[in-house]
Amino acid sequence: MAGLSQHLFALGRPNLERQLAHPTVRGIAAGDLEPARFRSWLVQDYLFLLDYIRLFALAAARAPDTATLGRLVDLAHATFHQELSLHGAYAAEFGLGESDLDQAEKSPTCAAYTDFLLRTAATADFAEVLAALLPCMWGYSELGRALAAAGLPANPRYRRWIETYADPDFAALATWCAALLDRAADGLPAARLAACERAFLTSLRHELAFWDV
Repeated sequence: MAGLSQHLFALGRPNLERQLAHPTVRGIAAGDLEPARFRSWLVQDYLFLLDYIRLFALAAARAPDTATLGRLVDLAHATFHQELSLHGAYAAEFGLGESDLDQAEKSPTCAAYTDFLLRTAATADFAEVLAALLPCMWGYSELGRALAAAGLPANPRYRRWIETYADPDFAALATWCAALLDRAADGLPAARLAACERAFLTSLRHELAFWDV
């Protein structure tokens, strides 16, 4: 029997198709996205990632075993030192330093998403926290692979963006998180599975809204 993650991915596929059709994503794919629009997304995504790292740390605190604890801590560390560094490199192209990013203000869309994630991490069980954090990983991996398969743009900024999220290592990370959710959800009562579904779909709605920079 398929795990919970496959059920969630099937439910989430229409949302993912809407993301692929979003003008911002289409602009990245074509390599002609207006630079100011990408800059706005970049700043907000940097602020989002700071709280996503906190989400990994809070999930790690609930890890059911040592191996999972270590992997979640590693994810928090890698996101902080690698993905934020990538955003910093992009920001430098716009003349923005780390202090500029840190002092930026979250948009209402970004604040709503991170508030939901951190509230879930503070109040929900381990499986529901995983369901809430999975759409970001799964969605960007799927977007990256779909855009790469359609052909990379000549614009080096957007080509690099697509290659980052189309990377097989990023897909493997999403697959690991999905498998972790399946294990955590195994045997849960229907009410808890429904809560996981709601958390997953809520995060996906935020993911779609996030492209409206």
